[in-house]
Amino acid sequence: MSATLLVAIGAGIAVLTGIGAGLGIGKATSSAVDAIARQPEASGKISSSLLLGCALAEATAIYGFVIALLIILLLK
Repeated sequence: MSATLLVAIGAGIAVLTGIGAGLGIGKATSSAVDAIARQPEASGKISSSLLLGCALAEATAIYGFVIALLIILLLK
């Protein structure tokens, strides 16, 4: 196997963190909408917790993307 192929495979695996982040954000949003529908008076607290959780999940996806870029750029 050539080194270029291994770099491409490594970068592809690193970018897969976006799938996990997307699933996590979708599940969190679904649960938050459910909770707001049950208790509309708590929507402020629920929304702030949702935004914090989504930011952390999105940061994970961004880290995976950065690692993929570093793999491509530094191992070529």
